[in-house]
Amino acid sequence: MPRFAANLTLLFRELPFLDRFQAASDFGFKGVEVLFPYDDPVGDMTRRLSMAGLKMVLINCPPPNWAGGERGFAAVPGLTERFRHDFKRALRYAEALGATHLHIMAGKAQGLVARQTYVENLRWAAKEAPKQSLTIEPLNAVDMPGYFLNDFDQAADILDEVGAKNLGLQFDMYHAQMITGDGMAVWDKHGKRAVHIQVGGVPGRHEPTKGDIDYPAYFARLDAESYKGWVSGEYHPDGDTRHGLGWIDMVESS
Repeated sequence: MPRFAANLTLLFRELPFLDRFQAASDFGFKGVEVLFPYDDPVGDMTRRLSMAGLKMVLINCPPPNWAGGERGFAAVPGLTERFRHDFKRALRYAEALGATHLHIMAGKAQGLVARQTYVENLRWAAKEAPKQSLTIEPLNAVDMPGYFLNDFDQAADILDEVGAKNLGLQFDMYHAQMITGDGMAVWDKHGKRAVHIQVGGVPGRHEPTKGDIDYPAYFARLDAESYKGWVSGEYHPDGDTRHGLGWIDMVESS
């Protein structure tokens, strides 16, 4: 079975943030990810990780105001200095938390200059943090209108152009399905590039149970292909998180 992680920004929101670590562990998760962990002291989070026996799998860069801030700057012309300043701060958090991956968010932009800016910033980041696994993730235009990286073919081309060994694809099956209507076909084409996977149901981005994606079949596929990375539940629980975790049992019994 895949190694499952819980996105603590979205899951267990019925609990205070720092209490979500133990809750995730109690329900069998071995890893967690946090979209933007910059509002809490690193020491508090590392202690909770240690107490719960959890691995921090992924955090996002940059550290914005999640409630209303921009979703990244890496592809935004004119904001290279800000991106690089924020990247260094995010990297310090990633190193302190022992995060496996640091996701570099592109931000809202379009055009050739934005692409050039993105490639240059990704190359710089890969050299700045040669020991840190970095990821990029295409986001669908319904949930994130105007976001620069909105297509998996585009992401593959950019990964090839950057050519950094420590930069890989963050594959969110929810976004793949929303972008193309056939997430499994996207996996067929680009799954070999994936270093981290996220899942959520379509439509609605709720539990990966009912909907357009056959997740038990997908997880079986990951086993057959010997996928070694994490699979993170990144979705909006349809009620109390704990009542919706049967999808893991469903997978294990498939």
